[in-house]
Amino acid sequence: MKKVMILGFALALLMSAAAVAQDTMKQDSSMKAPINVTGKISDDGKSFVSDKDGKTWTIKNPEAVKGHEGHHVTLNAHVYPDKGEVHVMSLKMAKDNGMKNDTMQH
Repeated sequence: MKKVMILGFALALLMSAAAVAQDTMKQDSSMKAPINVTGKISDDGKSFVSDKDGKTWTIKNPEAVKGHEGHHVTLNAHVYPDKGEVHVMSLKMAKDNGMKNDTMQH
């Protein structure tokens, strides 16, 4: 009888450990697919200002934007609006939407 109780206790312990491990492997439900957002990286590389709304976001992984400080870029990033943070997955230089060279005739 003692062996059955010990076996039952061990089984219950294993099942609870498996449930906890499974729960920690779940992806954060607030984490959605990365989005593209265009704006400027700060001179220190720790924040990003969106062109769309002028909002400043903290960059969670500033090493991902190293070498692009002060540049106008398009980020592919996970956005955490509740924390005001972005996690950069990739970036590329933004297309220049400045004035095009018009040929003026006099």
